Amino acid sequence: MAMNPRLRKLTLTAHVTSSVGWLGAVAVFLVLAAVGLSSDDAQTVRGAYLAIEPTGWFVLVPLSFASLLTGLIQSLGTSWGLFRHYWVLFKLLINVVATALLLVHMQVVGHVADVAAEASLSSGDLFGMRVQLLADAAAALVVLLVAVALSVYKPRGLTRYGWRRQQGMRGPQPVAGGDQTAGLAAR
Repeated sequence: MAMNPRLRKLTLTAHVTSSVGWLGAVAVFLVLAAVGLSSDDAQTVRGAYLAIEPTGWFVLVPLSFASLLTGLIQSLGTSWGLFRHYWVLFKLLINVVATALLLVHMQVVGHVADVAAEASLSSGDLFGMRVQLLADAAAALVVLLVAVALSVYKPRGLTRYGWRRQQGMRGPQPVAGGDQTAGLAAR
């Protein structure tokens, strides 16, 4: 089902906005995690980790779901389709996996934020979890940049389904020698 141009532009705008917002929120999260890990000021460290949790739940998580939903709508309502091109499937996979990992990651975020709310963190407190926050945010940023690159470059490559759809839209093609039934049997 193809969307009319006005609706297509609206959903594309929503998808780009939520995806770019998600990328920006991950960058903010990365900065907060870096400040929390590297600062010598106990109040700055505490503030960074207290800010990370609401940033995650009220910005990252909603934007990841918005990006997923608007991407699905966009793919199903345009000629790109959801299963026709490998780059669309890769973007879907990136989004689903990144969203699932984000939800798992939010447990670590919540624990670090809870500890920071109760007392100041020293440089050794929860060091492994704090490094994990930084590493996960950096990895998320790279993964989301890969999704952006896929959107911009749209590498060629039809899936089997996409290839069959494309061949079906063209109709039967004449075969050398003029025998059209041989071309139909080969499909």
